[in-house]
Amino acid sequence: MRTIDRVRQGEQLVRRRIAPWVLDSAFTFRTLLASGVIRLDRPDRAYRALGALRRWGTTPATGYAVQSARTPERVAIYDELGPLTFAQVEARTNAIARGLRASGVGEGDGVAVLSRNHRGFVEATVAASKLGANVICMNTGFAGPQIAEVCKREGLGTLVYDQEFSSAVRQAAAGMNCFLSWRGSMSHEHPALEDLAARYACGSLEPPSASGRVVILTSGTTGLPKGAARGTPDTIATFAPIFSRIPLRARRSTLIAAPLFHTWGFGQFAWGLTLGSNIVLQKRFDPEQTLAAVERHRVHTLVVVPVMLKRILDLPPETIARYDTDSLRVIAVSGSALPGELALGVMDTFGDVLYNLYGSTEVAWASIAGPAELRAAPGTAGTPPRGTVVRIYDQDGNEAPRGDTGRIFVGNELMFDGYTGGGTKASIDGLMSTGDLGYLDEAGRLFVAGRDDEMIVSGGENVFPREIEDVLADHDAVKEVAVIGVADEQFGQRLRAFVVPHADKTITEHALQDHVRENLARFKVPREIIFMGHLPRNAAGKVLKRELQTLEVPIK
Repeated sequence: MRTIDRVRQGEQLVRRRIAPWVLDSAFTFRTLLASGVIRLDRPDRAYRALGALRRWGTTPATGYAVQSARTPERVAIYDELGPLTFAQVEARTNAIARGLRASGVGEGDGVAVLSRNHRGFVEATVAASKLGANVICMNTGFAGPQIAEVCKREGLGTLVYDQEFSSAVRQAAAGMNCFLSWRGSMSHEHPALEDLAARYACGSLEPPSASGRVVILTSGTTGLPKGAARGTPDTIATFAPIFSRIPLRARRSTLIAAPLFHTWGFGQFAWGLTLGSNIVLQKRFDPEQTLAAVERHRVHTLVVVPVMLKRILDLPPETIARYDTDSLRVIAVSGSALPGELALGVMDTFGDVLYNLYGSTEVAWASIAGPAELRAAPGTAGTPPRGTVVRIYDQDGNEAPRGDTGRIFVGNELMFDGYTGGGTKASIDGLMSTGDLGYLDEAGRLFVAGRDDEMIVSGGENVFPREIEDVLADHDAVKEVAVIGVADEQFGQRLRAFVVPHADKTITEHALQDHVRENLARFKVPREIIFMGHLPRNAAGKVLKRELQTLEVPIK
């Protein structure tokens, strides 16, 4: 009997510990093979690539070292200055790293990067990574005082920036080592990365003793932007759950229109490096130029935020039809809420290639909705990928029943390490708050209702702006909309909607109120509707509701 018991115990141990490991390994291998990350190379190139991976680990420096060893002649970056091959990026970032080191940048030092989407952002990030320095990605929409305060708080000594931001960085730049990531037409006191690439040796470097971190800043929509520090993943296997849900493929062309300084844009940059993608970059987003770039570069994956998709669909149909976009297999969107009608409009125009990822700077990813889910339940944020847990908790910290709205909590491998200035997000049962409210339907699909600090209590009723915004956005006269709560003596708060109408449409406040009344409860009808020419947004496309709160509205 004892022998039988030991056998049974052994079988249980295998099922509990070994079997899951085998299943996870098989899943990872199968996914990376299907995406093209794992492939046969020439023996000499495979040997060099493995050597680079062993030396550099999983950092931004690794991607170009590995891809330069595997396919040195392939185009790595295409921007307004033209193409750069993987071998060229590897050599140039070696030289730039040496130039930064000569200026005093070393392991653990902080390098602020204030750049638009172009080679300068990539080269500054990779060069700093080769030195073991920490990269702080600065929002290009920050004002001068915000830039100066972040640099001071983070204790930064080096600033890399586009020349167009010279006025904005003047206060921060005092006493810092400064370099231009993109030089303008005028001469400038600070040297450019291009100067370092031309001046210093481009041979290989020795890896630092410890890898640097990438710090993504929060949007600062509710105060001073906070730095969200995240370590590098242990292996590229960390990305397998994403590749299994979004069909990203190796050695294809990826146009990253979303800001690289944002979690979404930077994440796609990291995934593109893992895949050996040719990354197409444009300094400024233009909807028609984006379609032209898709045609010119036969783009496989287009990376955007929702407002960019809206601007593309706002183009005349004949303009959209002018460009060949048949190469698109993935339109990857994240960064803010994706309205259901917009999702359907994109898929009706470009095919069922839309993938919506919901997450946050702090938790990385939480859920993904593919075309089938977006067709079946427009407005959904989808379901968690493998290895990610999503739960809804009520205000008392209890898990909420399906269908009930509560706080969204997430757990996965890439949750951030805490804010650089101290503090972190709330946690329950090892899961971290996203700062949003939402619910899970009976199929387990996540729906996001809005920020947990945006819930409006009007006349004792809980109201979530997202629901009203979606209904108003469905009206054919409405181009953009945002809903907030404002103080009211009688009801505590009342609803105020800000609407941007289509230029060729005429609509009245009463007509929109009737539209909401026909679709939602009466207490969800905005008491006021303010018509505007545009909504204030940050560089990542998020509506700045804090600015809407401070607008002076005429008393009716």
